[in-house]
Amino acid sequence: MNDAADFAGFPVAALDFYDDLELDNTRSFWTAHKAIYDEAVRAPMVALTQALEKEFGAAKIFRPYRDVRFAKDKTPYKTHQGAYVGVAPATGWYVQVGAPGVRVGAGFYGADAPTLARIRAAIDDDRTGPELEAMLRRLERKGFERGGDRLKTSPRDYDRDHPRIDLLRHRSLVMGRSYGFEPVVHTADLLAEVRRDWRALKPLVQWVAFRTGTAPE
Repeated sequence: MNDAADFAGFPVAALDFYDDLELDNTRSFWTAHKAIYDEAVRAPMVALTQALEKEFGAAKIFRPYRDVRFAKDKTPYKTHQGAYVGVAPATGWYVQVGAPGVRVGAGFYGADAPTLARIRAAIDDDRTGPELEAMLRRLERKGFERGGDRLKTSPRDYDRDHPRIDLLRHRSLVMGRSYGFEPVVHTADLLAEVRRDWRALKPLVQWVAFRTGTAPE
């Protein structure tokens, strides 16, 4: 699978697989239906990410198994399949398929303390902070939604009356869009939709990468 012609969308069986897995998240179900996962979920995800690789880079396709060592929830399998293209630490593009359909996004999905400090310093800066605000407003007008983990209070060293305090509270910041289970997710046209949205989100990925000093050469 090396070109766009290989990707034909995610079949209905992919969404049905995750519908059923949410009801029966057991090893016996997985073993009995693994062929469906391989053919209807993983193979299309590989084809999709390979078709995008030349423009965005190689993707990591996440393992379907949950790490339950320290989790209260001991169900063994993830209820979606995700893929991620990273361009900086915890920063890049994302796509996933699950029972609710297909979703795309981009941004920074986590940051260690020094990296988060650099991001917050850039948000605080009266030149780069408003630049990010304007960028996010443009993306929202295009139908993207802002998400990410946020503090309930103000971060240390920043006043609660800061004009960009809402952004400063973010410990991760992503912009995403859900295609749900619209007919397009089952067709080859989904490739063009994901490519268009990842291109639209590229300025956000670049903003984070440059502000943290991790932009690729």
